[in-house]
Amino acid sequence: MSEKIPVKNVTPPGQVQTYDLYAKRDKIQTRSYQGFFRNVRLIGVGLLFLLYFGTAWLDWGGRQAVLFDLPARQFHIFSATFQPEDFFLLSFLLIICAFGLFFITVFAGRIWCGYTCPQTVWTWIFMWAEKVTEGERNARIKLDKQPMNANKLARRTAKHSIWLSVSVVTALTFVGYFTPIRELVPDTFTLQINGWTLFWVFFFTMATYINAGWLREQVCFYMCPYGRFQSVMFDKDTLIVAYDPRRGEQRGPRKKGVEPAAVGLGDCVDCNMCVQVCPTGIDIRDGLQYECIQCAACVDACDDIMDKMNYPRGLISYTTEHNLSGEKTQVIRPRLLGYGAALAIMIGLFIVTVTSLSEVSLDVQRDRNVLFREARGGDIENVYIVRIFNKAQQERTFDLSIEGHPELEMNLPDNRLTVEANGHLQLPVNVQLDPAFLESTNMPVNFRVTAEDDPEVTTLSESRFMGPNLR
Repeated sequence: MSEKIPVKNVTPPGQVQTYDLYAKRDKIQTRSYQGFFRNVRLIGVGLLFLLYFGTAWLDWGGRQAVLFDLPARQFHIFSATFQPEDFFLLSFLLIICAFGLFFITVFAGRIWCGYTCPQTVWTWIFMWAEKVTEGERNARIKLDKQPMNANKLARRTAKHSIWLSVSVVTALTFVGYFTPIRELVPDTFTLQINGWTLFWVFFFTMATYINAGWLREQVCFYMCPYGRFQSVMFDKDTLIVAYDPRRGEQRGPRKKGVEPAAVGLGDCVDCNMCVQVCPTGIDIRDGLQYECIQCAACVDACDDIMDKMNYPRGLISYTTEHNLSGEKTQVIRPRLLGYGAALAIMIGLFIVTVTSLSEVSLDVQRDRNVLFREARGGDIENVYIVRIFNKAQQERTFDLSIEGHPELEMNLPDNRLTVEANGHLQLPVNVQLDPAFLESTNMPVNFRVTAEDDPEVTTLSESRFMGPNLR
């Protein structure tokens, strides 16, 4: 019989601790600051806003420059028009964007998150609205603790009014890329908007309002997968925002102008400004953390304090782990070269694919109701549904022909077919063949369309001609 291992309870009485699985969120109130990286972000945000809100209003050849017309199944991007069969290009483009993000992450960490991510950009806008309506950080903290009164109600109403206004404009612009925006905006404010369009405007309004106004950093922590898998792409040569402990420790307050060595301290004056300006509420001095979005707010705040103390800048800076440990950073490394090479190849293939797209596409489907039938005179007849898509910006006339056997005949009054600009034409086509020339019960044939004004604008579609077994 085996002996039991003796177990002794060594927990001191009265010191048992319990932990909640779901911690209450601590509201983050950020302080305003100035600095180089803030100015870079403002310029970048201005350009992104101009691109996002301005592009929807551009005209190109009498229509909206960028319009994803889902009912018509046409996607207009300036002079190019794409059809549903070109949808693979979107998947191609998304893969390129993913590899571009991987490349940037290996080289410069979460620069995307800190400067161009929509969640970050709109969160900064909403934080600005808080500052304008409720005051600076200390004033907002004090306002949160106050009971509801006329002053608090007025400030909160003004803040949420700005939030909702920004959210509505954002939603209208987004939906305006799928519904002509010059019709959408007046229809919305005259209450003539249709139900589904109204639903999507409401949906994206609420998504913007909730994500940028209420959830904020919670989206980055718990909803965005990028913050979780970024560590797989990081190495010790990746550019990160980091605190230099060799220079900063020991921390401690001191008077302006006092040399740190004279009082046995490092350069960090323990002012907590880096924490107060952080939109995710972390202390960068605790080391690299997945919550850090590399917005460099702490860099600007710390540099400002260093200037006031007459200390050199760079206590918190963009650096690498190798630099922090006194080693040399390798900018060019195998992982970076691999992502760069893959990205360059895919961009090249994408450009070649887009530039080689024809201005006309052809879709041919056999009539599924009857495999074949006998026409007058004894010929074998097949019926096809032919769709011609004209992707050009002007009306075009195309010649329709069939290839596969010289005796194949199309029963059309005129094989010259005119298709409007960015339009399509669908028609049934009867094809006949004398049974004496039938090579098999399933004979390959090709339909071809060619533009009359430009023979190089041509394409074909493969199909089959069915007939009886005459052997």
